Amino acid sequence: MMMSPDYIVDVSEADFEYEVLAYSQNIPVVVDFWAAWCRPCRDLGALLVRLAGEAQGRFRLARVNVDENPNLALRYGVRSLPTVKAFVNGQVVAEFVGAIPEARLREFLERLQPPSPTALKLEKAESLLTDGEWAEAETLFREVLGEEGEDPRALLGLVKSLLAQGKGYEALAILEAFPASREFTRAMLLKPYAHALVELRQHRVDEEEDELAAAYWNAIRLASRGNILAALDGLLDILRQDKRYRDDQARQVVLSLLEILGEENPLTRQYRNELALILF
Repeated sequence: MMMSPDYIVDVSEADFEYEVLAYSQNIPVVVDFWAAWCRPCRDLGALLVRLAGEAQGRFRLARVNVDENPNLALRYGVRSLPTVKAFVNGQVVAEFVGAIPEARLREFLERLQPPSPTALKLEKAESLLTDGEWAEAETLFREVLGEEGEDPRALLGLVKSLLAQGKGYEALAILEAFPASREFTRAMLLKPYAHALVELRQHRVDEEEDELAAAYWNAIRLASRGNILAALDGLLDILRQDKRYRDDQARQVVLSLLEILGEENPLTRQYRNELALILF
């Protein structure tokens, strides 16, 4: 498919206001400041042209010859070549100096694009998770996964929302098949609590059960009902009496619950500090 030449333009001081600043109100405009004598400029310029062609109008490439337009170079603080500046809504939002590898350039250009509806939905789901709206978060995570397949970030969020609602069996099934990804380590932190929930469904109160065992199962029961803070308090009380209770399972469940709370929750750091004081 031929690319519209409108997405690659040479601009000057006379038309910069319209071709770049005004145009950037609609789509990102990437301005390449270059000079004919600059060899890296030629290499980077050719790469930018190719990627602009691939983008098919998702951004505009505007080229400025600094020898012919020195005032533009001065206005935007261009001191070295090549310099690339990205404009959105008339403002510089990102820039770099020098020729960079294609992979980094693709990342630079990708960051200029507005988030997709699915990405916005994922952010909303994570916000609901942070706010403790577990059921609503679960619904949105499932919608994202229906659109994006096995997205690890959405899978992690889904597992957290399931565990926060006490759905241990379903969460454990997802964890057992969790894909290799950046989220994998965090996902594995959730396994101890998933196992504890499964055990809770099978647990029968034993008359011989000691106080710590009763307290442990009560904490798991509280967590399964969404009372995560009360569960954490109960588990920390147990660890004060036995740091490796149930072969370290109590400590591991605490870490699971803190992962569900998320680092955005100010109480997470407080509980982590309290756990450290108990253990060390």
